[in-house]
Amino acid sequence: MKRVMIPQSEYFERIAKAAKLVGEAGLDVLISNCNEADYSFVRYFTNFWPLFETAGVAIAPNGKAALMVGPESTKFAADRSVLSNIFTLIEYRESADPAYPQLTPDTFAHVFKSIGVSGKKLRIGIAGYLVTNPVQLEGLRKNFPDAEIVRADDIVRSLRTIKSENELACMREGFRIVELATKEVIKALRPGMTELQMVGVAQKCIYENGAEYEGLPMYVFSEKSTSHAISRSTYRTIGKGDLVQLNLSAKIEGYSPSVGVPVSMGPLTGEKRALVEFCRDMHMWTYDQLKPGVPASKVASDFYQKYIDAGRVDNFVYGPCHGTGMIEVEAPWMETSSTYLLQPNMTFQVDTFASGPSYGMRWETGIVITETGCQLLSNPIGQIHEISC
Repeated sequence: MKRVMIPQSEYFERIAKAAKLVGEAGLDVLISNCNEADYSFVRYFTNFWPLFETAGVAIAPNGKAALMVGPESTKFAADRSVLSNIFTLIEYRESADPAYPQLTPDTFAHVFKSIGVSGKKLRIGIAGYLVTNPVQLEGLRKNFPDAEIVRADDIVRSLRTIKSENELACMREGFRIVELATKEVIKALRPGMTELQMVGVAQKCIYENGAEYEGLPMYVFSEKSTSHAISRSTYRTIGKGDLVQLNLSAKIEGYSPSVGVPVSMGPLTGEKRALVEFCRDMHMWTYDQLKPGVPASKVASDFYQKYIDAGRVDNFVYGPCHGTGMIEVEAPWMETSSTYLLQPNMTFQVDTFASGPSYGMRWETGIVITETGCQLLSNPIGQIHEISC
């Protein structure tokens, strides 16, 4: 079976598109930085995903680019990156802050020279601004004290917002694997098992079926922990009557879709069932709103209004969608303050979360905006799973 992947040519096409936008923005150079957790601002252009250390890619308006890595990643990057123009900078070292006294590192000045960027009063754009650390900014200012440094996340995000057919193929493959893992976890789920044991079942399945990594830390939460919008699985033993939340994910070429479903350990009754069904109905409602040309803010405003109309404002946390792709949660979010219109080949996780007094639940899967509406990237979800205990 042929492996689903992004061809090298597509990475270079991305660099060329970014270079054009860099010039149009009046920048002399763009530096797009990443860390291990959010690698997307560098992997998108190079296919390099750092470990322990950080990384950055410099792109000039002339289309030339260079990869910047820490002292221990030079050979690693040369083996994995589509870019061969690689520099070793102390500013990209790991957080343990080693000095590397025997190293003669490269500098930002070396990097810029290699891609044809010269001068002192440069205008430098930074993408991945929230994961750019102070040491990297200090290094830039030391090399270019007269430069203007501005935030430029929008350049990279504008490219990543519209997905190619290769990207969509990676996401569909990730969803295929996640669906297999979800079935395996539901099959193994019993009272007396711990949350982390269920994570192990999911991990075994995704790796056996072709995932390169988890797309996010696997969510297997039970009862009280299900009320957490963000959390981590624990050694808690799952009991009869518990609501268990699954959010499982598999990474393919960096693309990280996930599927979220609630599972009841026994019959689901009363208010708990009513809230699970309301959350599911809101999830299904959202699909019907997602069409090209629709303002994202309208979908978000109408979504919130339905919580108000149902008397469930206290159950609202966020909604209704967030962008997805190379990172499971990536820009753009769909919020009442959003200013963009939905466009074909935008991808979103329809992420419908409702929080109760001592429990919560999430129905979640991915869609792509089409010319006429939206299309699921997974099989349909919505079945309420009740495990016989």
